[in-house]
Amino acid sequence: MNEFMEFFNASDPGSVSTSVKLLLLLTVLSIAPSILILMTCFTRIIIVLSFVRTSLATQQMPPNQVLIGISLFLTFFIMAPTFQQVNEQALTPLFNEEINLEEAYTRAALPFKEFMSKHTREKDLALFLNYANLEKPKTIEDIPLTALVPAYAISEIKTAFQIGFMIFIPFLVIDMVVASVLMSMGMMMLPPVMISLPFKILLFVLVDGWYLVIKSLLQSF
Repeated sequence: MNEFMEFFNASDPGSVSTSVKLLLLLTVLSIAPSILILMTCFTRIIIVLSFVRTSLATQQMPPNQVLIGISLFLTFFIMAPTFQQVNEQALTPLFNEEINLEEAYTRAALPFKEFMSKHTREKDLALFLNYANLEKPKTIEDIPLTALVPAYAISEIKTAFQIGFMIFIPFLVIDMVVASVLMSMGMMMLPPVMISLPFKILLFVLVDGWYLVIKSLLQSF
C-alpha cells in the first residue's frame, strides 16, 4: 500500500504523468460502454437490425452476437472521422503533455457534440434544456453534454423506430395475404407464420435485403 501511495506521490514528473495517463485510461474504459451506446450511432443500428429480425419472425436468427458484432463494426466505420478528430485534437496533445486534462476533455467533447447535434431534434434538446433551466445555447460548444446526450438518445430511438416501421410494412402484407388465403381454404388450424416465413425469407433474399438495410443506415448518417 505504501509503495502504491509513493507511486502517486512521486516528485518525478514522469511518474506523475504516467499516473494521470493510467487514471485517464481506466476512466475511459469504465464509461466506454455508455459512450459507445449513447454517444454514437450504435443505438440506431442495433434497433433497426433487431426490427429486421423481428419482422422476418426468424426468432434468434441471426443470433444476438452477430447483430451486435455487425453493429459494432458499422459504428466504428461511421464514427471513424469523429474518433480521429478526438485522437488528433485531444488524446495526442494530452499524451505529449501539450495540454492539460481539462482542455483535453473540452477538445474531445467537441467532435461528439458536432456529430450528435446533427442527429438531435430541437424539440428533444429543448426538453432537457428547459427542464434544467438552461439558456438556449448560441453555438454547439455551449451545449452541455448532460442535456445533449439524452436528447440525442431519444432522437435516435425515434429515428430507429421510424425505419423499423417502414421495414415491417412489406412483411406485414405477406402475413395478411397468407392468413387470408389460409382462411379462405378453411385451414384455420395451420399457423400463418409457418407458411409466411419461407416467403418472407425468399422476398428478403431476392431484394438483397441486408444490403438495402445497411445502405439505408449508412445514408441516414
